Amino acid sequence: MRQPPELTAQRAERTLYFNKNAPLPSRFLLSVWPILRGSLLMVLGVLLSQAVLAQSLTVVLTDSLTQSPVIGASVSVPGTGVGAATDVNGRATLAPAPAAGTRLRVEALGYRPQLVAVPADQAQLVLRLAPSAQAIEEEVLVTATRTNSRIEDLSTRVEVIGEEELVEENGIKPGNIASLLGDIAGTQIQPTSPTTGNADLRIQGLPGRYSQILRDGLPLLGGYSGSFGILQIPPLDLRQIELIKGSSSTLYGGGAIAGLVNLVSKSPVLNDPQLTITANQSTLKESNLNGFASARNQRVGYSLFAGGTRQQSTDVDGDGFVDVPRLRNFTVHPRLFYYPKNGQLALGYTGTVEDRQGGDARVVQDLSRTPADRFFVTNRTQRHSADLIYTQDSLAGGSLTVKGTASWFRRGVSTNTVAYVGRQLSYYSEVSYLHRYGSHTLVGGLNVLGEDFQPRYAESRTRMQNDYTYATVGGFVQDDWQLTPALSVQGGLRFDHHNTYGNFVLPRAAVLFKASPDFTLRLNGGYGYRVPVPYVNELDEREIPQVLPLQLLNPEAERSQGLNGDVNYQHRFASGLSLNLNQGFFYTRLQDPLIFRPVRFPIGPSATGVGLGWLNAGAPTVSQGLESYARLRYEGTEFYLGYLYTYARRRYDAANPNVPLAARHKLATVATQEIGEHLALGIEASYTGRQYLDNGSSRPDYPIVAALARYHIGPWTFILNGENLFDYRQTRREAVVLGDRTNPAFPELWAPVEGRVINVSVNWKWLR
Repeated sequence: MRQPPELTAQRAERTLYFNKNAPLPSRFLLSVWPILRGSLLMVLGVLLSQAVLAQSLTVVLTDSLTQSPVIGASVSVPGTGVGAATDVNGRATLAPAPAAGTRLRVEALGYRPQLVAVPADQAQLVLRLAPSAQAIEEEVLVTATRTNSRIEDLSTRVEVIGEEELVEENGIKPGNIASLLGDIAGTQIQPTSPTTGNADLRIQGLPGRYSQILRDGLPLLGGYSGSFGILQIPPLDLRQIELIKGSSSTLYGGGAIAGLVNLVSKSPVLNDPQLTITANQSTLKESNLNGFASARNQRVGYSLFAGGTRQQSTDVDGDGFVDVPRLRNFTVHPRLFYYPKNGQLALGYTGTVEDRQGGDARVVQDLSRTPADRFFVTNRTQRHSADLIYTQDSLAGGSLTVKGTASWFRRGVSTNTVAYVGRQLSYYSEVSYLHRYGSHTLVGGLNVLGEDFQPRYAESRTRMQNDYTYATVGGFVQDDWQLTPALSVQGGLRFDHHNTYGNFVLPRAAVLFKASPDFTLRLNGGYGYRVPVPYVNELDEREIPQVLPLQLLNPEAERSQGLNGDVNYQHRFASGLSLNLNQGFFYTRLQDPLIFRPVRFPIGPSATGVGLGWLNAGAPTVSQGLESYARLRYEGTEFYLGYLYTYARRRYDAANPNVPLAARHKLATVATQEIGEHLALGIEASYTGRQYLDNGSSRPDYPIVAALARYHIGPWTFILNGENLFDYRQTRREAVVLGDRTNPAFPELWAPVEGRVINVSVNWKWLR
């Protein structure tokens, strides 16, 4: 029977009293016994605690980009109930330690979940968590600004298309991202050829040659190599797309006058292998088959995309000329990854081979015959690129990045009157260092950019060839300064030296003010430039041999100043309803704009010829406007409404001042609804206002409507999609093939020519 506590204490006192007359050694032992007992208990406790620690496992979690501790993450052994949450230092302790080889599940809001094996004979496991592309909006990380910052902390406005949208686009248009880029407010995909299907990305009313395209922060398309560029990039290979509007040459050098687009490739995730296959078929006889796979362990990883497109030629309007070209395309993109301590090395190769043919429908359908009295045009392109990106995240308290790419592009053109081949070698290398110091995030670096272009004509030529060799050396510095929790400022400066066009000094500044948790204001401005190149994407293939060498006319580089700003309100109500309102504006002034015009040039002592050349205009081009959008989300329902007003003027042309094909008004709306766990429906509508052609004449406004149904079950996703359901076509209003059928003229395209398109796709994703 257990004694009451008070009786036990009294008995101890009596025992000690009755032993006062004991011998001295005994009395000494009795007097120090409490001290000895406490010491023994302390030693025993230490031994026991050491034994427990030896049998526990500490997991340390950090952000893979910022190296900051991940707080509140869950570390657990699936199916056992054993787990712990990370503290303010990103540490979680599991005691007793799971056996070696046991799989742990690591989860944190805004990060990709991981499954990792418990190492043998280690009391600590350090993991870096990669941000999830499907995380909540506030956790989107942007790489185009070099600081790898979360989107809500950026002074510069960046619009991001995440993995969820890319997955959906993969089921709608697996062959390329052109239509997806055209869905962003302020952008437009402008078709440039009714026979080859070529298209340009226009940003804020300016032609496509003023936009810069990057792949993982490396220049991808420029000069002659921009031909068909955005039509050769499949969405399945991408994790996200980042768009910065306005003059942005301070970030990556020349070319980004209207804005820049950074395409971010998928990367393997630790212990989370991926395998996805997509098949697609459309009513315009387009077939696609694409696949992506990736895997990674602690040290090495890989990713692989491979895909092909087969498009049969189609004469939609029955005029004897194809409106959709015959196309054969194959793309492969393998990447290898190595993960040294606190670093990453990625090696990649991209190869694209394409055959694109248009013109007279009878010639395209029978490729064995190429008669001189029937117009046809064939474009055969090859694009081979190799790239390297190395990052070291713990170098003197900062992060070092070394990256480079080299690209070889060949485009051969043949028609019934012209044969031409051009080859362009391009390279880019960069070293940058990022360091966070108090409230400052500093990044600076050096880069080298070059192009070597060599043309070759089938017929003999008497005038100079349009070859050129460009090299640019640049240096840049940027500071993101968090003045207060509500106010941050970004300042940047770039200096570029071009071997032909001299020096360019490019300042840039941006401000972010968080008036409240829901209300933010941004303002940013900067300078830009673009050096002349002889060929741009919108040229007709038959015009290429007529383009005069740049050395003959000596045009100057184009320079720009731009200003962009927006006010954003975003709030999540207690009911779960999310509301986002945004009002923005833009202004771009393009100095010394290059215009493409017929030019007389000397061919002898007393003779002149006529060619096509690039000349600087005597007055600027100015594009300005407003962007507005509203987005509502509630559980499985989403509604979007956007409006764009663009006022783009050529001040050098008093008779025809409107920038061609820059619609004054554009309206877009999207509504989606999830029905249960498996089915989702969506409808999209757009309105394009009146447009002006180069000669000043106007063209009418028009609507486009699309609809989608998606069904998902297990590893399978099925999509039924319809584009341009009302079948609006430019050919219903006017002919797009004029004059001599042997050597026809093609007017500017201001509306679709392919009409209604229905496609069905099937996607299979391996599930663990």
